[in-house]
Amino acid sequence: MRQKLFPVLLMITMFVTIFSCSSKSDKRPRKPVSSIAVQPERQQYVWGEKVSVGVSTKLRDGELKSVKLYFENNLIEESKELDFTAKSVELKTLGNVNLNVHTEKTDELENTRSKTITVLSDVKPAQFSYQVLNNYPHLTTSYTQGLEYYNGYLYEGTGERGHSKLMKIDITTGKPLQVFEMEDKYFGEGITILNNKIYQLTYKAQKGFVYDLETLAVIDSFTYTSQEGWGLTNDGENLIMSDGTHVLTWLNPEDFSVVKKLQVADDRVLMNNLNELEYVNGFIYANIYTSNYLVKIDVSTGKVLEEINMAGIIDLYHKQGERIDYLNGIAYDAENDRMFVTGKLYSRLFQVKFISK
Repeated sequence: MRQKLFPVLLMITMFVTIFSCSSKSDKRPRKPVSSIAVQPERQQYVWGEKVSVGVSTKLRDGELKSVKLYFENNLIEESKELDFTAKSVELKTLGNVNLNVHTEKTDELENTRSKTITVLSDVKPAQFSYQVLNNYPHLTTSYTQGLEYYNGYLYEGTGERGHSKLMKIDITTGKPLQVFEMEDKYFGEGITILNNKIYQLTYKAQKGFVYDLETLAVIDSFTYTSQEGWGLTNDGENLIMSDGTHVLTWLNPEDFSVVKKLQVADDRVLMNNLNELEYVNGFIYANIYTSNYLVKIDVSTGKVLEEINMAGIIDLYHKQGERIDYLNGIAYDAENDRMFVTGKLYSRLFQVKFISK
């Protein structure tokens, strides 16, 4: 009889223990949970549009201390109500932007919820074509990744592993005057010149190099958090890099910390595949990789102001059977107001003028 009773008692004991633990765990304070609803509800919004943001919070226990609603880390509204609506929230940041709700109870338990929405530009880009004013020889072995005009010379960074270089070039002949060959493990990318130094990115190594402008000797290196390095330019104070997405990143040229990020969009899409860059008179010109287009970007907002169709520029100089790749490379001669463009493995460098359609 005792042998039969023991298993029954054991099961009862286990059941009581489990139920007791469960009951105790149920009595632990719970975090508040908030949800965010945007009206009107759409997949994409437009710069400057005003929306209503509803916040609803659920409490399992305790008392609410505060609910704070943020748009891109800027406080929009603070409330002690479980449900409230922030009206006329103006969307003045481009790209994939965040609405965040931070909720706190009087027992100091807190929680954060976020909602991402996409904001596009309210500007339809002006359409431009081009006129070729002059052209110069360009090495057909150069897989152009970075292009810069400085003090009468052309500087070019090229890519492809085993063939990546940094060169100082006589623009009239296309011949290199100085060459630095990168280690075979690196795939060279964009370049820029700032404070008598040349900065160069690499494709996937998350490493950049700093060169002495006169000798092209490596004097420093740096790392960056972007998964890939593409284009590089500067605004006279900071480096500005692209990484193949729609995001531009400003870097401090001394410690390479991130100063800010800017998302780029036109009135239809986020502008992905931003490649080689050139800062000109307060704007950034960028190649769009795998296309014949350049875009002109407002650096204060990220709005694409102009689209420049460069289709056909190499056609007269491209021999059938010759290897060629995409348009890539923009350089500006500020002293003489000259704009140059070329492409990967192009045989010519073109001085161009952009013409409104």
